[in-house]
Amino acid sequence: MNNGTIQAPTIEYALLSPMLIVFGAAIIGVLIEAFAPRYLRKSIHMPLTLLALLGAFATTVLGAVNGLPTSAAAMGAIAVDGPSLFIWGIILILAFVSVLLINDDEQFVAQAAAVPGSPDEEEAVRGGYAQTEVYPLLLFAVGGMLLFASANDLLAMFVGLEVMSLPLYLLCGLARRRRLLSQEASVKYFLLGAFSSAFFLYGMALVYGYAGTVSLKGIGDALGAVSGQETLLLIGTAMLGVGLLFKIGAAPFQAWKPDVYQGAPTAVTALMASTVLVAAFGAVLRVFWVALGGLEWNWQPVMWGVAILTMVVGAILAITQTDIKRMLAYSSVAHAGFLLTGVIATGAAAQNSKALSGILFYLVAYGFTTVGAFAVVTMVRDAGGEAGHLSRWAGLGKRSPFLAGVFAFFLLAFAGIPLTSGFFGKYAVFAAAVSGGAVPLVIVGVVSSAIAAFFYVRVIVLMFFNDPAADGPTIAVPTVGTSAVVALAAAATVVLGVFPQPVLDLADQAASALFIR
Repeated sequence: MNNGTIQAPTIEYALLSPMLIVFGAAIIGVLIEAFAPRYLRKSIHMPLTLLALLGAFATTVLGAVNGLPTSAAAMGAIAVDGPSLFIWGIILILAFVSVLLINDDEQFVAQAAAVPGSPDEEEAVRGGYAQTEVYPLLLFAVGGMLLFASANDLLAMFVGLEVMSLPLYLLCGLARRRRLLSQEASVKYFLLGAFSSAFFLYGMALVYGYAGTVSLKGIGDALGAVSGQETLLLIGTAMLGVGLLFKIGAAPFQAWKPDVYQGAPTAVTALMASTVLVAAFGAVLRVFWVALGGLEWNWQPVMWGVAILTMVVGAILAITQTDIKRMLAYSSVAHAGFLLTGVIATGAAAQNSKALSGILFYLVAYGFTTVGAFAVVTMVRDAGGEAGHLSRWAGLGKRSPFLAGVFAFFLLAFAGIPLTSGFFGKYAVFAAAVSGGAVPLVIVGVVSSAIAAFFYVRVIVLMFFNDPAADGPTIAVPTVGTSAVVALAAAATVVLGVFPQPVLDLADQAASALFIR
């Protein structure tokens, strides 16, 4: 029930079918882990996971084609509107692509419960064990992302946040090699994630104390009706912001990103770097535009400072990194800052629609490029596993010109070079920010992009203009899944850079009605 309107159960099930399919498949995956023989589990999990994601995507498309509802579903807790469906589509496609990377057993520990370097671990490796729990954990995380990005009240958003985060804490600790580094990443992510969740929960309680409701629309309505309790509102808004900004890795809450990205299995890093960012920005937009849109004069100055700090910190600290995954982590921090410029571009409904459209396109472009870049990282290996140190990438262009060329193309897309998807992504959010009067913010963004281009070009120079070491890394023969990921990501980066209009039109259509309020 929402605003006195009751939707038929069948209609609600149809609206929520993508989420129900993903959660249903995750529960089936748990049952497979409990009852299926070990040697059959992976052969069942892989097609089940892919089919669930494809089915959820198909029902998302059908939901968009059949028309959007005018009220929230699930007693007002979930808003299935244009932005929700677009974000769901992005998450499901990127998750599907990431599953193709996760299918590589070389990345995951044979038995997570075994102590690193112990006889139990060696026995598990000799026995050919595979950590098949990865698949239901991934599905639970994806289901949480769908809920997190579409929640229409703070309580549902908190549930989505936890359902998304808890499986990721576990997945980060399952790397086959560098086990202690992987487990350290998992613990760090869990502890810092728990702190951010506590901030979000306490902020929700304070905002409820102010508005008397956790509904985003109800909070927005209360801004002009409740007086004398502004302290509760402002402190609650700040705490909600801490919880949300942590998830996108905005400064000064970005410290977890490089450590977690470096220690986690690279396939999990690809999943987190793409889908979690998409879901988190969906939640950020709902909280700050739907619930707190009338408070923009209070939160916009703070968001300006966060966006500037995020862009500058991400660009400058990336230059100092010597590990490829840590460099890409700080690159992700900088991109979060670029996206925040679009969040700040609020005002009239037309301006909000333009900013939202730019953010949605940016998330598509960045997501595909990120998954492709990490897929390349999985193939460059030395005796200790993946060759993470930048010095090991010297001369890669002479050892494997094609692979180095594809990676260079992804780096140029991150830098926003024309004829790549990254150029139009940055142009879309910067144009919206200029229209919203945030010209100084755009100037900082352009300067930060120029700084970021330096470390991208540095890696390209290292690969093509340095001689390879005699004991340099080898290029692993890619699995069919890894090859498909690289090909899809490269194709998406090219198409969105040369012919972006169809996706821009879809983003415009999704943003045209803004959010259910």
